[in-house]
Amino acid sequence: MIFKVYYQDSKTQVPVRENTKTLYVEAETQREVRQKLQDRKYNIEFIQQLEGEHLEYEQASEHFELEQV
Repeated sequence: MIFKVYYQDSKTQVPVRENTKTLYVEAETQREVRQKLQDRKYNIEFIQQLEGEHLEYEQASEHFELEQV
């Protein structure tokens, strides 16, 4: 499964919507996504599972790049 992760670069800063970044990770569960990203100092706001037409839409975007973790 592919997950879209919304995050901030730093855990110490207050989350601001305009500074939210995204990345795409392949994993079996949301917990596995968090485990794969735990060494990075990200403040993870939300993890969204992508499937069906939503996944196709995201893959068509020029910003879609599957993170190799």
